[in-house]
Amino acid sequence: MKGVLCGLLLLLSHAAWAGDELVSGKMPDGTSVPYVLTTGGGTPAYAVILMPGGVGVLSPHLHTDGSVAFSNGDNFAVRVRGMFAEGPFVAATTDRTSTPDRILAIVADLQRRYPGVKVYVLGFSLSTQSTMALAKPIDGKVAGFVHSSSMNAIASLDPRSLKSRHLIVVHKEDICPATNPSNGMASNRNFGTPLIVMEGGRSVGYECGPVAHHGFYGIERETVDKIKQWIIAGR
Repeated sequence: MKGVLCGLLLLLSHAAWAGDELVSGKMPDGTSVPYVLTTGGGTPAYAVILMPGGVGVLSPHLHTDGSVAFSNGDNFAVRVRGMFAEGPFVAATTDRTSTPDRILAIVADLQRRYPGVKVYVLGFSLSTQSTMALAKPIDGKVAGFVHSSSMNAIASLDPRSLKSRHLIVVHKEDICPATNPSNGMASNRNFGTPLIVMEGGRSVGYECGPVAHHGFYGIERETVDKIKQWIIAGR
C-alpha cells in the first residue's frame, strides 16, 4: 500500500494538463509573477487563482522539451486545476502569497487576456492564511475568495462588511488539528459566511496530507463542482 501511495504522489507531482501554459504577470516595480495558466477551450467568464497548501511553493518552470513543470502537484489546489478549467472557467495556479501586489499582478494579466473575467482566489489549508490576510487589502479588487480546508482562524473572519464574496469549504471528516471543520461552521453560524460541507471520499496516510479527507481525496470532482456552482450563482 505504501508503494502504491508513493507511486501515486510521484505521478501527481509530475502530471500536467494539456492546457497548461507557463505565463506571468508584472508587479508595479516590474517584478515578474509566474503562474500556470490552465485552459479548457471554453470562453472564460471566471478565473480561479489557486494557491497550494503545505510549503505553498509551486516553482513553475519549463522542461527542456518545452513542457510545463512544477512541484507540489499532489496538493488539492494543484491537482484539481484541470477540473476548474472547464466550461466558462480558467485556472491560474501560483505560489502561496499574502502580498497583494503579487495576486493583483495575476489578476491584471488574467483580465488583459480575458476582458471582463471575474477573478476568485482559492487557498487550500495553509494557503487560507493568505486568503484571510488578503481579504481586506484587495477587497473589491477580486470577485471573491474561497477558503478550503481552512486554518482554524477562519472562525474569526467576518466578511459581512466586505465587497468581495467569501466561501468556506470543509470536509466533515477532516481530523487535521489545524483545520478543524467546526471553525468554518462557526463562521457560517456567527457571520452567515457561505459554507460547503463535503463528506465521503477516502483518507490515506497523514491526516493533514493531500490524500486524506483534509485534501478532499476521492471527491475532487464533487468539491470543485460545488465551488463552481457557488461562483456562477454570484454572477
